[in-house]
Amino acid sequence: MKIMPVQKQTRAGQRTRFKAFVVVGDGNGHVGLGVKCSKEVATAIRGAIILAKLSVVPVRRGYWGNKIGKPHTVPCKVTGKCGSVTVRMVPAPRGAGIVAARVPKKVLQFAGIEDVFTSSRGSTKTLGNFVKATFNCLMKTYAFLTPDLWIETRFAKSPFQEYTDLLARPTKALLDDAEKVDA
Repeated sequence: MKIMPVQKQTRAGQRTRFKAFVVVGDGNGHVGLGVKCSKEVATAIRGAIILAKLSVVPVRRGYWGNKIGKPHTVPCKVTGKCGSVTVRMVPAPRGAGIVAARVPKKVLQFAGIEDVFTSSRGSTKTLGNFVKATFNCLMKTYAFLTPDLWIETRFAKSPFQEYTDLLARPTKALLDDAEKVDA
């Protein structure tokens, strides 16, 4: 996504390092984000690629309207946040395309989402937070369970509920014991 120089002020002057942001994905429901800082550009990129591959998460895709063909958009409205940047994704009809800024558009393409409307708030010029907010948003797609994924729960009766009529009726042995106690 980007390589940016970052500096730390020391007594001898500035120490410059390079920060690399890398996004990996298969274009079929999996995406990962890696951020690495290093003295050299090549090492930063290599480290970021490794971290991105280690942080691959599944992205749940859904439909807008009727369920014809393959899932093409996000399943519901989702929001991701990092720093001051907030990214909101809204399902879009087939053929709408990815309506997003340059940074989230690239991440969504790697994730395999074809149609989505996005809106963003905050300081989106800080690319690191913008990418992280988008990635956070995509991670949340599996956090929300829609009613079609609810499983049917079977409630088992407790023994007290099941045998309540038997327990309420006094037995002959109990009546005999009660008579012995009285005598």
